[in-house]
Amino acid sequence: MTLRRPATGRLLLACAAGLLAVALLNACAAPATGLQRGAATQLQARVLEVTQASSQNDPVSALKALEGLDADLSAAQAKGQVSEERRRSIMTVATAVRADLNEAVAAQAAAAKAAEDARIAAGQAAQAPAPTSEPAPAPAPAPAQGNASGNGGDPGKNNSGDKGKGKN
Repeated sequence: MTLRRPATGRLLLACAAGLLAVALLNACAAPATGLQRGAATQLQARVLEVTQASSQNDPVSALKALEGLDADLSAAQAKGQVSEERRRSIMTVATAVRADLNEAVAAQAAAAKAAEDARIAAGQAAQAPAPTSEPAPAPAPAPAQGNASGNGGDPGKNNSGDKGKGKN
């Protein structure tokens, strides 16, 4: 059984990734935006990786792609291809996307743990012996009662050695 993220969670994740894509695409629109064309192309490729992974409900891969975006952005800024203002703008959106992705990873981990717990409980229930409804053993019959005048050897007979009436 595969647990899936609710449609609203996927929609939120896709929207966040879309915002990141729009921010970077807008950054490439004009040459005076603080982002050179080569850097913009490289960053757009990273954004596409994030967007594709999140649309496939793979937040772990999306987070790795976002780390790559961060590294590329830092390298581009160090080369003077991205202004500080543009870097901050991109990082603001990337931070929001990262929060959504971390939330998605936590939700998937919780769902996986719940599924594993349910699987273990089902396995234990299958292995546990079913309660039986066997009747309790019947009590042993009480010994038969004989004539009270005997010594218990044979019911109804006086076993004291007396052979009859009047004989002593």
